[in-house]
Amino acid sequence: MKKILSLILVLLFSLSFIVSCDNSEKADVKVAVLSGTTGFGMAHLMEQNLNGASNNNYNFSVETKPDDVKAQILNNSIDIAAVPTNLASALYNATKGGVKVLAINTLGVLYAVENGNTVKTIKDLEGKTIYCPAQNPEFVLKHIINKNKINATIDTTFSDPADLRTAIASGELKDENVIAVLPEPMVTIAKSANKSLNVVLDLTEEWGKVENKDLVQGCVIVRSEFLQSNPDAVEAFLDEYKSSIEYLNENVDDAAKLIVKHGIFAKEAVAKAAIPNCNVTYMDGTQMKDAMSGFLSAMFSVAPKSIGGKLPEDDFYYSK
Repeated sequence: MKKILSLILVLLFSLSFIVSCDNSEKADVKVAVLSGTTGFGMAHLMEQNLNGASNNNYNFSVETKPDDVKAQILNNSIDIAAVPTNLASALYNATKGGVKVLAINTLGVLYAVENGNTVKTIKDLEGKTIYCPAQNPEFVLKHIINKNKINATIDTTFSDPADLRTAIASGELKDENVIAVLPEPMVTIAKSANKSLNVVLDLTEEWGKVENKDLVQGCVIVRSEFLQSNPDAVEAFLDEYKSSIEYLNENVDDAAKLIVKHGIFAKEAVAKAAIPNCNVTYMDGTQMKDAMSGFLSAMFSVAPKSIGGKLPEDDFYYSK
């Protein structure tokens, strides 16, 4: 009997040791998430981490400006980040290969809206003034217009998407048939305030017509040094992140609640309405490289500085 009890105690001790080791072997991973569409796909993983159900020990931070994430990458204070695609390339160049892109997380989120309904096709932009946020949206629109040989004026007076949304929604831009480019979820917010506002063009669709490739506006990157030291942790993250994005697209109502809970966006109703138009996806490997390299080549032709002055080398693209 004593031998049996001793054996049971040994087994229980061994089991507790194994569990203890499993917990201690979880990697600590610091992840930066941008508020808004680029961060939507992270919400369910943030919830899993909060509940202790993730495979790594994640420390998430939600940032409002890409430049804040950029600074944290440059000073090595975060390991993984969800960022705009052009910023990923700029960081690669700034760090001389110090970051790699792991996966694309967002396709196109840009839409042309009109206070009216005169625009039916991209050709109807000929001779028009289009209000557009500066930087990425401006460059995307410029490339599409150039490829279609359209003569139009891009006005970036309202350089921040939120400022342009407010101007459109409040009627500050009062001209009849005023045209603007906005990202989701700004489109949803503006339409709820201005009932005469209509979505007239999907720039993701227009990009596909001129490039025959996906418009890719968001991605997730990793510091190369962290990847080299923690390959298993990065693979675990990618598995969980892919599942988190799938959860978002399959459970819109609950995902909208999580997006608000974890500070990625402020309004649940807007997030819920916008998710179907945000094109949140998970794309890695060869497909990612093909889409991303095509996008960056287009951006290089329009605004080389926006991607860091040159196209990334092949080692920018992560593959297993």
